[in-house]
Amino acid sequence: MVFSKPYLPKGEQDRFRKNLQKAYEQKSYGKAKQKLYTIRKELQLINESAVRSLEEGMEETLTLHRLGLFEQLGISLKTTNCIESLNSQLEQYTRRVTYWKNSNQRQRWVATALLEIEPSLRRVKGYRFLPLLKSNMEKYAQEKHQTKAA
Repeated sequence: MVFSKPYLPKGEQDRFRKNLQKAYEQKSYGKAKQKLYTIRKELQLINESAVRSLEEGMEETLTLHRLGLFEQLGISLKTTNCIESLNSQLEQYTRRVTYWKNSNQRQRWVATALLEIEPSLRRVKGYRFLPLLKSNMEKYAQEKHQTKAA
């Protein structure tokens, strides 16, 4: 992303990482997006590839803000650590399989691995808000669909 070595000089990486963190810690979608656009303007003076990288994932990284659940679920879902950890554990179970006959066999291997992994998984912090997340996502999708239809 923005703070990877190819995009920014070493001396600038920490500063931009901290600024990005401050932007994402904003409580509202509007404020977070405004801070990200401020960072975008600064980046334009340094590296256009960094600007494109920031723009590419901007809306996705603000999903919890847009759905009004950043404070409740941001601690667990603002990074990809949860899914990366799960993928790593899945890889440990399936890495020695070198031949998959078909997709059903692959799905069975993954399902079996998930059943083995499940007892060691921890709950997502704020898991009680997951039904609200689902509800807000459905409302957002419905509003978006209605806007496109109009």
